[in-house]
Amino acid sequence: MALSTAFINPFVGSAINVALPAIGNEFLADAVLLSWVAMSYLLVSAVLMVPFGRLADIFGRKKIYLTGITLFTLSNAFCAFSGSIYSLIAFRTFQGISSSMIFSTSMAILMSAFPGEGRGRALGLMAASTYTGLSAGPFAGGLMTQVFGWRSIFWFSFAVSLQAALLTYYGVKSERSESHGESFDYAGAIVYSISMCLLLYGFTKLPAPAGFYIIAAGLLAGFVFLRVETVVDSPVLNVNIFKGNRQFALSNLAALIHYSATFGLTFLLSLYLQYNKGMTPRQAGTVLIAQPIMMAVFSPVIGKLSEKIEPMLLASAGIGLTGIGLFLFAPISADTSLNLIILNLLMIGFGFALFSSPNVNAVMSSVEKRYYGVASGILSTMRATGQAMSMGISSMLIALYVGKQQIGPANLDKFLACSRTAFTIFAMLCLAGMFCSLARGKVHKS
Repeated sequence: MALSTAFINPFVGSAINVALPAIGNEFLADAVLLSWVAMSYLLVSAVLMVPFGRLADIFGRKKIYLTGITLFTLSNAFCAFSGSIYSLIAFRTFQGISSSMIFSTSMAILMSAFPGEGRGRALGLMAASTYTGLSAGPFAGGLMTQVFGWRSIFWFSFAVSLQAALLTYYGVKSERSESHGESFDYAGAIVYSISMCLLLYGFTKLPAPAGFYIIAAGLLAGFVFLRVETVVDSPVLNVNIFKGNRQFALSNLAALIHYSATFGLTFLLSLYLQYNKGMTPRQAGTVLIAQPIMMAVFSPVIGKLSEKIEPMLLASAGIGLTGIGLFLFAPISADTSLNLIILNLLMIGFGFALFSSPNVNAVMSSVEKRYYGVASGILSTMRATGQAMSMGISSMLIALYVGKQQIGPANLDKFLACSRTAFTIFAMLCLAGMFCSLARGKVHKS
């Protein structure tokens, strides 16, 4: 059940990245507008994960999870019927709402089911399912787009999601919530959502002055939110979970930085392979599969290894290796060898596997069981926020270098310059993330 949803969400995201040129051609959409097919989903996911994690702690994780997977199933059908780029973006937003309900609860359900020694292996299997979805997405998505059209991606996701919803309804027992009887902080949830919306939306408007004003308003709303949460009885986000818990705080920050540095890579490379290299969607997907295959193969092994070897060391080595791979992508040109691209993706994939499962283990091992839902929501928020920031960096650079026009022969050099700048920024982020990861402290106390 949890493994099915861990597979299908990233599958859709990675498959759609390969299908973006086909979507752009059908709807005559420019590159900036195309980026919102991914951004709309990520932004609303990041905003709602913490509130839904808290609701799951109060009302039961199965209820929130089942509602989420049901809505996600419906959203796939809506996306498949989209008649314009704007309706597709709107339905992807709806899909982001349902996804936030799924990911704010699935990890908490898994942590409760596998306490103690089996936790690392379980997290590794979940990560492997996620990366299997990422692996299958580029190739299968490219093939489906080429043979059946991009809408077939959502119909496939509809079938898998429907199966997961039925398995959840009949196979997962309802549990007593860890925070049963506590009230939900609606005011805090609203202020939190406003703050996140302003911060993430403002980021997409940079470097225009309006972007800085919107971000400043988001920071002000965030300050108000933190002040309110320190005085209410049942906060939507218990800020005390960060106080004196360096491992939790820095592990989440490391996750935010890592996803900010990596998610835009597939988006940019998908466009590069199809526009600069002249590949079909299927061919581009075959190249892009290299990274998530490494992630899927090694995540279960490294997840189990994190029970014995300090997660801080594994995760720091992983984010460092990812950074090296991104630095090697920085001088990319139209003549860059495909073999070099594939080898580099394999290295980044291994670095990602080294980072992900140990970092999740470090986060969830640092809190009490009653906070699993909120901790899961915060970690998922870091992932979605990082992915949104990565796409924000990519779309901002495309707007600066290419402008609001379709990518074509006339502006391919500008797109390459945009990609080189993006990969350099991503690599520098990884360097900062590695130092952050090293500073978190140990999980395994000697």
